Amino acid sequence: QVQLGESGGGSVQAGGSLRLSCAASTGSDCMAWFRQAPGSLREGVAALDTGVGTTYYTDSVKGRFTISQDNAKNTLYLTMNSLKPEDTAMYYCAACLFECSSGSWCYDPRIPWGQGTQVTVSS
Repeated sequence: QVQLGESGGGSVQAGGSLRLSCAASTGSDCMAWFRQAPGSLREGVAALDTGVGTTYYTDSVKGRFTISQDNAKNTLYLTMNSLKPEDTAMYYCAACLFECSSGSWCYDPRIPWGQGTQVTVSS
């Protein structure tokens, strides 16, 4: 069974940066980062078409976050700059699907979630 392993989280001050990593070999053509803050639903942050390299971002992180991959290392990254307190959440990488009922990309339930990595941004 495919297992995903996130790392790279931590505590930073507002305006700081972090790079999250996810060891993954899912074979999926869609990989994404999601996050969940306490008391909130899990939301999609960024997605990557692993075949052609097209990226997608939720509006709140556009221009600040970058999703990328290193195929040789089977690793997915999320580079986060200009972090804000509202970015505080548990971050998860996951396989995704491009054609969802919402008209956007969404989580692929065929591959289980990883354990996540905590990001805390203080003001």
